[in-house]
Amino acid sequence: MDTNLLTTTPEGATPEAPAAPAPAESLQIPEKFRDPETGELRVDLLLKSYLEMERRMSAMVELPGPDAPMEAKQRFRKRMGVPDRPEDYPVEPPSELIQSDPEVNRILHEAGFTPEQVQLVYNLAAEQMIPAISAMGEEFEAERQLERLVEHFGGPEKWREVAAALAKWGRKNLPEEVFEALSSTFEGVLAIHRMMSEGEPGMLKETTAATAENEAELRRLMADPRYWRDRDPAVVKKVTEGFQRLFPGEG
Repeated sequence: MDTNLLTTTPEGATPEAPAAPAPAESLQIPEKFRDPETGELRVDLLLKSYLEMERRMSAMVELPGPDAPMEAKQRFRKRMGVPDRPEDYPVEPPSELIQSDPEVNRILHEAGFTPEQVQLVYNLAAEQMIPAISAMGEEFEAERQLERLVEHFGGPEKWREVAAALAKWGRKNLPEEVFEALSSTFEGVLAIHRMMSEGEPGMLKETTAATAENEAELRRLMADPRYWRDRDPAVVKKVTEGFQRLFPGEG
């Protein structure tokens, strides 16, 4: 006789049957796993989805913690695409001024940068640094040329007088774009001074359709360094003839 009170069934009692599994209809199964006609569970689709999820999870790279062994960290770097040596980064220089630098590559390699990330660093350097370097160079050159003008005209006081006169004459007699082009360099300022001193006729700022083409060519010639810097006889002759055509009563 069974004396185990926990497993003995009282007389007249019927043992409880094990609970039947819940029908598929009561489970929250996405419609994509049900047969569209019968509504039954498609086990084949469910299994396929599970295998795909397992494949993706196995392809995921686990980020090693700070206390992880060196082997785990090296495996992680390898999976991420970090080369074995900094010399193996395939950097494509974005500019002649920005070239692959061994020391920079070494630092980026120690930080675990991928080849794509390293290339991005060089591209950003070109985008941000080159315009800044160019602006600094232009500012330095402008200061240097200003010093030459001050010296050429006999000191700061004399230069201020000449500069004011040149600006007034240039804005009155030259198209704005030509005046700006000439006044941006030492040689150009001297060209304006020479034109003003020699009484060279100015150019009308407003043109008619009949003279627009000739004036456009004259502007191009006056902005040419061969005219205002080199005083090329052939170019000077063309400018003079152009003035005579546009302004026959002047000169």
